[in-house]
Amino acid sequence: MEQEAAKSGFGSQEEAKAGTVKIADDVVAMIAALAATEVDGVAAMSGNLTNELLRRVGVKGLSRGARVEVSGKKVKAELAITMEYGYNIPTTCQKVQAKVKSAIENMTGLEVMDVNIRIAGINVTREK
Repeated sequence: MEQEAAKSGFGSQEEAKAGTVKIADDVVAMIAALAATEVDGVAAMSGNLTNELLRRVGVKGLSRGARVEVSGKKVKAELAITMEYGYNIPTTCQKVQAKVKSAIENMTGLEVMDVNIRIAGINVTREK
């Protein structure tokens, strides 16, 4: 039972007299994706080819571009983002890492070990 909870999400049994609380991995991934898109310089989350095809046929995944691995009370997050042209990549990535770490830890109580970021593209919009 405990191994099943570890695979499907985080389960908390800390002084919960009414029962247990389980947070699905997809929820943690969604928190990470939303936090990342709040940082200036991040244009969007980028998914893989399968996610892009699903999006085009109408299946919307708010956590696309974010993948998390929850092991016990520890989280490793991997994000694929599209950045806006003109922003400093290392500085923006540090801000994203800090924002994602803070959001996950504050909302779930889990400890974030790693936030790995892959720059999947640059959004270049020409203003006329």
